[in-house]
Amino acid sequence: MISGATGIMIRRFAAAGVPILLAATVAWADGAKPSHGISVFGDLKYPPGFTHFDYVNADAPKGGEIKLQSVGTYETVNPFILKGRKEELAGLVFDTLMARAMDEPDAVYGLVAKTAELSEDRSRIVFNLDSRARFHDGSPVTAADVVFSFEILVKEGHPNYRIIYRDVEKAEALGPAKVRFVFKPGIHRDLPTRLADLPVLSKAYYAKAKFNETTFTPPLGSGPYRIARVEPGRTIVYQRAADYWARDLPVNRGRHNFERIRVEYYRDRDIAFQAFFSGQYDFREEFTSRSWATQYDKPPVNKGLIVRETLDDQTPSGAQAFVFNLRRDKFKDPRIRAAFDLAFDYEWTNKNLFYSQYERTNSMFENSELAAHAPPSAAEVALLEPLRDKVPKEVFTAPFHAPTTAGTGKIRGNLRKAIRLLRKAGYRIKDGALHGPDGKPFEIEFLNFEATFNRIINPYIRNLERLGVKATIRIVDTANFKYRTDNFDFDIIVERFVQLLTPGVELRGYYGSTSADIPGSRNLGGIKDVAVDALIEKVLVARDRPALVAAVRALDRVLMWNRFFVPQWYKGSHNVAYWNKFDRPKIKPRYARGVIDTWWFNPEKARMLAAGTAPPRPGN
Repeated sequence: MISGATGIMIRRFAAAGVPILLAATVAWADGAKPSHGISVFGDLKYPPGFTHFDYVNADAPKGGEIKLQSVGTYETVNPFILKGRKEELAGLVFDTLMARAMDEPDAVYGLVAKTAELSEDRSRIVFNLDSRARFHDGSPVTAADVVFSFEILVKEGHPNYRIIYRDVEKAEALGPAKVRFVFKPGIHRDLPTRLADLPVLSKAYYAKAKFNETTFTPPLGSGPYRIARVEPGRTIVYQRAADYWARDLPVNRGRHNFERIRVEYYRDRDIAFQAFFSGQYDFREEFTSRSWATQYDKPPVNKGLIVRETLDDQTPSGAQAFVFNLRRDKFKDPRIRAAFDLAFDYEWTNKNLFYSQYERTNSMFENSELAAHAPPSAAEVALLEPLRDKVPKEVFTAPFHAPTTAGTGKIRGNLRKAIRLLRKAGYRIKDGALHGPDGKPFEIEFLNFEATFNRIINPYIRNLERLGVKATIRIVDTANFKYRTDNFDFDIIVERFVQLLTPGVELRGYYGSTSADIPGSRNLGGIKDVAVDALIEKVLVARDRPALVAAVRALDRVLMWNRFFVPQWYKGSHNVAYWNKFDRPKIKPRYARGVIDTWWFNPEKARMLAAGTAPPRPGN
């Protein structure tokens, strides 16, 4: 799948660079002067007048096509609403107020907004629009469009917009090219950069087109690509906008190099895998360890026509887990959840199914400094102490470690511990089945949209059955899966929580009580915990990176020791394979793959491939 390919939900931390503190000098009534960029903690790597990001080839040639794949289908090219499964690259059609640098954790630089003015007390921000900004029909981007975009996204867009922007008091046009956002009272450390991520929509276009509906009609945008062809559920083609107004801006030089981006959809993962080797698409990231270890011994690979490599990933790996639906009574007791954790034999799974390619997840922020892998620091204890009677006692004593096994498949010791926990929770075995205090048998269903994961779930089910739990798997199509998860109609699902290097308001959406009952929210498990809520707010008001790290680690401990999930595994790298018809910059963006963003098509390599000759590998 095209996991992480769009720029809509991306995250990252900083390389050394030229620090530029956001000015506190008074230049107008809001006590700020225009800045070419902003960041959460004020430091910017790139100075005023920079020409391009360090990780691009500023002179990269334009042209050619890259063909990608996705499994399943798409039901809309509108990426901003709750309804329907989205086409994953539709965000390429829309510019945002500012553009993120993928070698810094949280910095954004001028795009539709040429500059930003953040008030000295950070209670408001003004965006000054670039007079050259245009939609694809040639109409100018105005302050009225920005205000409309904010208001329609909050009112009718995906619920996540309401969560992220809930602390904005109002948006107002101060002129045709100046927009001010005023914040509600309080500290809103990362709200300015989240507003900089706001996609800009055309008010005039949506006066005629309904916003809150699924559609296959290509929308009017202002971004680097247009949608050129739509075959619902099968294919979509993006065409580079030749008249893209921002193509020569510093944030865009060397980017968006493919003339066309084509996405082919496959109903079945195995069919998609085989299609790659016959040249039906060009690039894939391999998420199945068995395939990566055993199934790439193919002629195109052996002849050097396809390149396999592992790209470094310096972003938080986040957490993939079995997610309990805590809205259901059977999962409310943490002892039940701990018993389920004891029944999952990760070591056997990693050894026998994953060829030992993964590490066990023991944090929601793995592969980063944010993970709580050591005993709590004094700063963490200070945050946790007022919550002592509201958190598990282990939070204060040790980092979380999931139960371990010998990897032999024999986990009788862990199962005995699980049975003791179940008994303490009032459960008993009757006629070979586990019954709760209400006398009802304990039955669960794993909900998924593809059968590939069955090889992992089935051994887990066998261990649960030894505890007396009746467990089944239900496979539904992707549309049904989305509908059921949007409406929290499941027992257990597998979900991956992607984390940012500078976590902020999105944590309310992942774990906050206020989002637990909002259909479509990312709080899929339905976590409602006063300690979690309190610590999320501590993260949001951290004034420097050490304070942020302490607050996130404290939150991490509470999430993990509450056992809201059964953690699975992670890998701090990307296994990728591609037909060798592309070139790329010498420097990879530190916090992104950079494939769609920075690679380019090499026609000479493509001719060599057509002749059956192996082109030189990238970097040679």
